[in-house]
Amino acid sequence: QVQLVESGGGSVQAGGSLRLSCGASGDTYSMGWFRQAPGNEREGVAGIDTDGSIFYARSIQGRFTISKDNAKNTLHLQMNSLKPEDTAMYYCAAGGGHLMTACNGGGCYLPRNQFEYWGQGILVTVSS
Repeated sequence: QVQLVESGGGSVQAGGSLRLSCGASGDTYSMGWFRQAPGNEREGVAGIDTDGSIFYARSIQGRFTISKDNAKNTLHLQMNSLKPEDTAMYYCAAGGGHLMTACNGGGCYLPRNQFEYWGQGILVTVSS
């Protein structure tokens, strides 16, 4: 059983930065960050595999950076140039296999069902 605990959320003005962290207990392989705004579905923001390959959602490319400290088994999400539309609950997720992405007419995304373990979520609020 893997437990995930997020930290680092909070409130910031548009254009500001926040760094989310996710401490993991137990072995993890692929890991990712998802977010869910009120009334919206949970969407994959970024994912990272054990071989270092990374996926970013189009909406955050160039602004967010995902990284993992393997020695501390901690996942990070550096969020820069934040926008009000980035306001959401952010969730850390971990899976037992390699990172998978899927693509359709709307673009490529991280399927939620590849991740077995989820954190409780942490709120990020960006004001204009």
